[in-house]
Amino acid sequence: ARAAIKSTDVKLYIHAPAKYEEIALVDGSSQSSFAIGDQGKIDKVIERMKIEAAALGANGILIESVGNESAGSVGTGTAYRTSPNTALGTGISGNIFMKSGKGLAIYVPSVE
Repeated sequence: ARAAIKSTDVKLYIHAPAKYEEIALVDGSSQSSFAIGDQGKIDKVIERMKIEAAALGANGILIESVGNESAGSVGTGTAYRTSPNTALGTGISGNIFMKSGKGLAIYVPSVE
């Protein structure tokens, strides 16, 4: 195990560096955040992944994926009784999406 570092010291990689040590798989989501817009939600995902990686002593994250994930749905409807055995109704529902991401927390040795 490595000593924890500050999450601001964790770097992101989309291509593997020449030399690194695998630490753990990390993930994050924008669920339960007040982030607004796609970029704000992605920023929250990255922030949460960096916090998780930093707690493990990883100084990098090799990003595997970032995208949309269903967080559930919301629906409402109403019905009206038109006769003893008949009813008419209408309804609407919609999916709620959040951003999520996965990556590999890594330790990249410093070049001296």
